[in-house]
Amino acid sequence: MADATELTSRPLLALDAVTDACSVAVHDGDRVFCRFAVMPRQHAARMLPLIDEVLEEAGLVAADLGAVAWGHGPGAFTGVRIAAGVVQGIAWSRELPVVGVSTLAALAQGAYRRHGVRTVWSALDARMGEVYWGGYVLEEGADVMVAAVPDCVGDPAQVPVSRALADAAGIGTGWQAYRQALTERVGSPALVDGEALPDARDMLPLARHALRAGQWTTARDAAPVYLRDRVTG
Repeated sequence: MADATELTSRPLLALDAVTDACSVAVHDGDRVFCRFAVMPRQHAARMLPLIDEVLEEAGLVAADLGAVAWGHGPGAFTGVRIAAGVVQGIAWSRELPVVGVSTLAALAQGAYRRHGVRTVWSALDARMGEVYWGGYVLEEGADVMVAAVPDCVGDPAQVPVSRALADAAGIGTGWQAYRQALTERVGSPALVDGEALPDARDMLPLARHALRAGQWTTARDAAPVYLRDRVTG
């Protein structure tokens, strides 16, 4: 398998299916190609065609890839399993390194891309009265969001907090579902985007950063992150 320098110089594919959104992105040099659509319960049928579309637009084939990144959760059980199967299918025979990216980290990275915010409370509606939750801050010089409060799941009225994120933006569907409880917990954010969903394009810089640090696995070891054992969809 190639070393970190070679891996980061080759095209990178990212995909995500853990919410109602399905997205695919490719980074090749200074070019980014992506597809993003909200398509509940269509991920299994649409993921591979979207990958084919993006690779064709980029003028690439799977053999050109240096690595594959995926949203490994937390999120809907079915979507995480679909993403895991697709990424393993692409990476296994080609012996490509695989980078698992937190869904909540991708939300934070997307908020930085769209809004320029540097601290984020990422929250996804986990159903059953719970929220997937994590706190993120921008790593200066690397332009990637890193966890200040580790990803967790629980009652929105009891999520862990940190003074380092006192002015953080509130991003993700958890803020739409549980805004009052979360606001009482962490204060009123200056910016709230309760409709934001993870986007594969925001996994690209996070995955590049991980590859440079040697933080990747083989296809066989690509494991979903559920945070809890109960199935939520």
